Amino acid sequence: MNMIRSVVFDVGETLLDDTPEWGRWADWIGVPRHTFSAVLGAVTAQGRDNAETFDYFRPGFDIPHERQLREDAGLGEWIQEKDLYPDVRPTLKALWDAGFWVGVAGNQTIRAAELLRELALPVHAVATSGEWGPKKPDPAFFARLLQWAPGRAEEILYVGDHRDSDVIPGSAAGLRTALVRRGPWGHLWADDAVVRSTADWVVDSLAELPMLIGAPAEEQRESA
Repeated sequence: MNMIRSVVFDVGETLLDDTPEWGRWADWIGVPRHTFSAVLGAVTAQGRDNAETFDYFRPGFDIPHERQLREDAGLGEWIQEKDLYPDVRPTLKALWDAGFWVGVAGNQTIRAAELLRELALPVHAVATSGEWGPKKPDPAFFARLLQWAPGRAEEILYVGDHRDSDVIPGSAAGLRTALVRRGPWGHLWADDAVVRSTADWVVDSLAELPMLIGAPAEEQRESA
């Protein structure tokens, strides 16, 4: 019997289509969007941190500094309703209505957390690595998540698109994990042997989750 109490979602390429933001970064550093995307894909395929993409165009690129320069120029981070994948809001609401505690926690900035909260998603809480300090795949990120989301580790499902940042460290922390097949990482690793042997579920849409995970843990214990 599945015993899930809380469902926590990664952000980029899980809830948000990151295409516009990567495009804005390409424009900022003066690189054609297709060129930037191709190099990002190569970095991804090698299993490296996507931040390394910038070093091919500007060695020693300081992302936090450049992000602040973008903000100062009025070209900073921006998250809009249209950036959400179509299945996001209906799935979050379905989980909320079913009685799950629903959270959002990913490797984003403090500003991104503010923007996500402004969307008024049907979730109980939003947090980012910018607010917490540690970022995935650091075990400290998942330790913080375990203090934040209700339930024991095995009662918390973490949903993401990344093998090395979501599935492997989340499972190592004792969480249940699901990988969604979308975005470059989700498509690259959906059929990966490690993912298939580690993740509890691999889904093509978040809309599959409510049926897969059943009733919340507390409700299951009450009916047992």
